[in-house]
Amino acid sequence: MNITTRYAGVSAKQLQQYHKRLRPEVRRMQRAAANAYRDDRASINLPFDTTHLQRAEALARKHKRAALVIVVGIGGSNLGTWAVQEAVLGKQHNLTSKKKIFYADTVDAENIMRLNTLLAGALRRKEHVVINGVSKSGGTAETIANLGVFVQTLRNYRRNPKNHVVITTNEGSNFWQYGKEHGYATLPIPQKVGGRYSVFSLVGLFPLAVIGVNIRKLLAGARAMRTACMQTRKNPAITRAALLHHAYSKGRNIADNFYFRVDLENIGKWYRQLMGESIGKEWNKTHRKQVWMGITPTVSVGSTDLHSMAQLYFGGPDDKFFSIVTCNSWTNVKVQPGYESLVPTIKGKSFKQIMNAIVGGVTAVLRKQGRPFCTIELTNTNEHAIGGLLQLHMMEMMYLAALLRVNPFDQPNVEAYKIETKRLLK
Repeated sequence: MNITTRYAGVSAKQLQQYHKRLRPEVRRMQRAAANAYRDDRASINLPFDTTHLQRAEALARKHKRAALVIVVGIGGSNLGTWAVQEAVLGKQHNLTSKKKIFYADTVDAENIMRLNTLLAGALRRKEHVVINGVSKSGGTAETIANLGVFVQTLRNYRRNPKNHVVITTNEGSNFWQYGKEHGYATLPIPQKVGGRYSVFSLVGLFPLAVIGVNIRKLLAGARAMRTACMQTRKNPAITRAALLHHAYSKGRNIADNFYFRVDLENIGKWYRQLMGESIGKEWNKTHRKQVWMGITPTVSVGSTDLHSMAQLYFGGPDDKFFSIVTCNSWTNVKVQPGYESLVPTIKGKSFKQIMNAIVGGVTAVLRKQGRPFCTIELTNTNEHAIGGLLQLHMMEMMYLAALLRVNPFDQPNVEAYKIETKRLLK
């Protein structure tokens, strides 16, 4: 991975100052690394947890015949899994693989019944299925409602839910007790690991292992990145946090991740939650001052969104910081002959050449207009690379929160809608 900051609007001297300013937070990270799961930064230790790795692999082996996996969860309970799955296996995975995976993350009745139809079809064909209910708190209304539909379908087809249902939640939660009482396999989430930081826990490891993602390589990439992100110098997570903080201090309160690889789009959606919940805060870290802090994360896909959003990005307000994410590995596809009269400039070109020219055009315009951006260049999108990218983003968010003096591990305002929802349901 290569991060380029030349046009990010931050000088080398300023970056050094940011690194110096965050040395106390680096020391806190280092202490957290020695405290297992007793610190709010506990998620940084997940890539080193061999117990979770072995547990995920062992349970995945029991379900190695699975033809259909449905992850029933929302937000941090499924976004990380979805992001890794699409980045590594591709958006079209379900069209070609014998092991299909779907995500039930809303109580949109039409969507859930379509998934239920897929489940019923698999059961009629006598295929093995896995229903993985995931809820950190164990009381997410949408998750419990959806799980009930799928469990009932298992029973309708005379399948014992014990052989198909896996519950992932906080150990000791009501959901955990429910799973134990019904004889379901139960997987724990460490108490100090928040949902948006849980992708390297059993939340992500188990379903990813079932569908064939190499979770050992995923964790190896995360481990390597954690080591880099705990240095006092040349720390990529601090660099990223510095760029975002500096842009925010200049009035650029929108952070757009622009992915020039379609399969990375869901990493952007995962990042959207990570930043939204970690940085969007009504109160400062001590809860003594109301700050209404926040950077709005957005997701763009190249070159698709250049035909929908470029006018705004280049002609609209200068209130955004762009992260241009590219990948070096490309399938060798070339433009077919016979189309020169339509677009002469693409004659004889490969798709890689065309996309690189598009990226170059975007960055050239941003440079000319003085709109700040950085580039993140991946060598490929295999498990090791994606593990490193996700770990980078999680640690950059912790450093960014330290700069903004907010708590990156809570989300008190999210409870407001849940309280009102429960009141209305009563």
